Amino acid sequence: MGIKIGVLALQGAFRDHINVIKKCGHDAVEIKVPQQLKDIDGLIIPGGESTTMIKLIKKYDFKPALDQFFKTKKPIFGTCAGLILLARHVTKSSFSLDYIDIDVERNAYGRQIESFEQFIELKPDYIPGSDGFKAVFIRAPKIKKTGKDVRIISSIDGNVILAREENVLVCSFHPELTDDLRIHRYFIDMVKKSVNMIQSAY
Repeated sequence: MGIKIGVLALQGAFRDHINVIKKCGHDAVEIKVPQQLKDIDGLIIPGGESTTMIKLIKKYDFKPALDQFFKTKKPIFGTCAGLILLARHVTKSSFSLDYIDIDVERNAYGRQIESFEQFIELKPDYIPGSDGFKAVFIRAPKIKKTGKDVRIISSIDGNVILAREENVLVCSFHPELTDDLRIHRYFIDMVKKSVNMIQSAY
């Protein structure tokens, strides 16, 4: 199935996500202006500096177009800073897109020099495969609370690090920095199912 996935390219690790989507055999495009959101089937909001990303979202008036994209139920995937932007509530921040019912604390795992890698387990009901996934944490946010409709796909030491609510998928680490494509393939499957539902509605 031919699908097109956009990666918000205001700041951060958007090129790495684009490379992974292409490795999975699908088209990926840098999203630099709000009007481009009309032409894609799924959206990734990458890691980066959340404060800078928020300023640029405001500067280029992205929020109305993002809100409309979310309302169409097209899938959205946020990693690290992307998770922060998508959360309902963020500690010490007045901005949130409020697309997934989670409370988040920024940089909760420490500063840049305290970044780490750890093998994590993915719930096979969601993402198949018996091997652990090497998760790369860089100034990672911590999910402090999840709503009743949020499905937990992975956690470490009692902390949720990968979760989904309806059309929104979030993780606190950087899956685009590994050669393991399973999480991106899971998101691509979300996009394919969304496209099928939209097409069947017509």
